Amino acid sequence: MELTPKRVLPLFKPAPNTMTRVKQSGKELSHTLVFLKQGFQWTHEIQNMGLPSVMVLPLLIVVAAGVYYIYNEVLQFMSKTLVRNKVVVITDAVSGAGTECAYLFHKAGARLILCGTTWDKLESLFDSLTTDSDPRETFAPKLVILDFSDMDSMEDVVAEVMECYGYVDVLICNSSMKLKAPIQSVSLELDRNIMDINYFGPSSLAKGERDAATNTASSILPAMMSRRSGHIILVNSIQGRLAIPFRSSYAASKHAAQAFFDCLRAEVEEYGIVVSTISHTFINASEPPPAAEPAPKQNILTNYIANQLTHGVRPSVLANEILETVNRKRKEVVLAHPIPRVALYLRSLFPPFLFAVLAAGVKDSVLAEPMQ
Repeated sequence: MELTPKRVLPLFKPAPNTMTRVKQSGKELSHTLVFLKQGFQWTHEIQNMGLPSVMVLPLLIVVAAGVYYIYNEVLQFMSKTLVRNKVVVITDAVSGAGTECAYLFHKAGARLILCGTTWDKLESLFDSLTTDSDPRETFAPKLVILDFSDMDSMEDVVAEVMECYGYVDVLICNSSMKLKAPIQSVSLELDRNIMDINYFGPSSLAKGERDAATNTASSILPAMMSRRSGHIILVNSIQGRLAIPFRSSYAASKHAAQAFFDCLRAEVEEYGIVVSTISHTFINASEPPPAAEPAPKQNILTNYIANQLTHGVRPSVLANEILETVNRKRKEVVLAHPIPRVALYLRSLFPPFLFAVLAAGVKDSVLAEPMQ
């Protein structure tokens, strides 16, 4: 009797969009190789034209810069088309970065669910979004009251969010509460409030509340797992990676949120769900000051360091980074100037040196207080 070989099933079934990502990466690599090949051909043709070798490198830099600019413009255009018809939830949509995100995603044709703590601000944002928009190209946003400081209401909020469209494609956790104070002056109640808003709130919104009777969870994450697609973005802070004096409660809550979403990323990757974290410096929503009288010239290095430390991230820049993260499915983004980035490297490679610098800064601030 002839035996028919059995079909061997794969031990791991990749997510539906895994092969798509591989194909897209292969296409991008092939396009890059084509550009490199053309660059070498152009170099050879330029040399045959009799141009000096000194001019070849500048010409190649100009061509590469032009190609890079066009590439970024194409990606930005694609990012706006990829979110069309997607259900996008934005928490704290009435904040500076949240409002900028709402404008970007609404203009791109996303189905928005805007969350905020006050109804008046949500309605004002709704009016500004829908006043000049084309109803044939955009969707009227849904509004949901969400206050992470009231954790008892989270179950009802999650149910209301899911009732809007029945599922969520993109969840942007943008809420945050900041605090700057010495450790001994912060009460336990304030510590808990900050942890609720910065950690327990986003984590509860993502994973949902489990029903003890049925042992099931009906929320954003289970719906994404059943559909085997989705994107969760945590708009965190660089202080989730680097603790700074006088911000103990804030840094602790951001560290907790970073760790939670890092674990979540690994646990849901097999379901085709992307989890991204964006670590930024402080958000500078203030308008640039008017030009004043010319001040005396300062040391160039000192002036550069001062600008790096005082100029935060603009809400519009952060919103564009969030849209680009959704498009490119980046898992981790650090949006910071060079000095904070250097501090991150020092924390990993030379922690004693960084600790000494931070302690010296604390001593300087304590000595400066009596003089004010």
